[in-house]
Amino acid sequence: MNGLLIEILFGSFFGLMLLGAPITVALGVSALASMLYLGDNPIKMVQMAWSSVGSFPLMALPSFILAGALMEAAGLSRRLIAVAETLAGSFTGGLSAATIMACLFFGAISGSGPATTAAVGMLMIPAMARQGYGRGYAASVTAAAGGLGIIIPPSIPMVIYGISAMGLQAPPAAVEAHGTFQSVSISKMFIAGFLPGLVMAGGLLIMNYIRSRMRGFHGSDKPFSLREVMCASYRGFWALMAPIVILGGIYSGFFTPTEAAIVAIFYTLVVGAVIYRELDLKMVVTALETTTWLSGRVLMVLFTATIFGRILVENDVPGAIAGGILSLTDNLYLIWAMVIAMLLIVGMFMETLAAIMILVPVMLPVAYMMGIDPIHFGIVMLCTLSVGFQTPPLGENLFIASGISGVSIERISLRAIPFALASVFAIFVIAAFPEISLWLPRAMGY
Repeated sequence: MNGLLIEILFGSFFGLMLLGAPITVALGVSALASMLYLGDNPIKMVQMAWSSVGSFPLMALPSFILAGALMEAAGLSRRLIAVAETLAGSFTGGLSAATIMACLFFGAISGSGPATTAAVGMLMIPAMARQGYGRGYAASVTAAAGGLGIIIPPSIPMVIYGISAMGLQAPPAAVEAHGTFQSVSISKMFIAGFLPGLVMAGGLLIMNYIRSRMRGFHGSDKPFSLREVMCASYRGFWALMAPIVILGGIYSGFFTPTEAAIVAIFYTLVVGAVIYRELDLKMVVTALETTTWLSGRVLMVLFTATIFGRILVENDVPGAIAGGILSLTDNLYLIWAMVIAMLLIVGMFMETLAAIMILVPVMLPVAYMMGIDPIHFGIVMLCTLSVGFQTPPLGENLFIASGISGVSIERISLRAIPFALASVFAIFVIAAFPEISLWLPRAMGY
């Protein structure tokens, strides 16, 4: 491994980040400087960038973004939230528990943490404030639960992880020590994320109950009513069917994740325009504009991060990092603790998609050397990075919740700390028990 190359690559990257350069610029300039040092033709950079977006699975990315935007415009999210309210509204901390459940439901159709926070927060934060919950608490629980949007499938970061990990093979030494590893696919990631998502949501619900009991946040005045639940489910039937159609098709093998994204778009158009009659041409155009902007932003990061990662792999930087970590300890739980701690720190300062594309080539070889299944590693990685949505300074969910509630980010951040701790505890449980991630894919024949 060339020490000077590493200094050029990481030195220029972190230098530009400290100067406030966009992450796309920092990745691209540092990669170009390294290629010039190595004597490579800069045209190779263009070729790698083109190949990074020429994959069929990547088509799922803009499609899921568009599907999520259309579902919000068509009124599906509002009906899902109404169902969640009837399920949890009458218990201690019931309205905030309903917020967590609503994020769980909406995450199954949006695939985005900020989108989940915005869609649920617009309705639930004012409702919690009217019910006597502090606005700071209402904003913090929404920001924390919004992170479930990238864990519950379908998930945009799962698509990016699947694409990033597909080209990485287990080192021969890892295969010799632990046997053959299963391949990574987006379908497997979607299936594996379901139970860990429930574990993460369970941790938030328990913490919400404890804090609500301490603060005296009671449920709604209306007692739990099965009739109300059935009525809300009837009114939101087509909204509830959306994740069932999308995930059921993927889990049954009826269509691929990329095809599922296209199905989700057409399903939403039919439900929104024909059944609910809330979706018009203007809303569709707005959703297309949002999709174009978000997809372009993600693809720019993908271009440069792919080149950055390729330089790391070609110069065996991941192997050196894996060897360095294993020279410190070979205890699996200590290595998990180091990996989770590093991802928590990275998630505080770096956008989730960029973090995945940069860190997968570096950290997946470490997982292989320790005998960690790549699907399990990916789920733990995404769960850990999801905490970054609610931790400053980058925490996107904090900014959204602050804008909706009118509470400062500092106040929301302090109130979100217990939820972050509950999420970290849930992550260690998921890491310690691989079957939480791997049982469902194996049971379904994957």
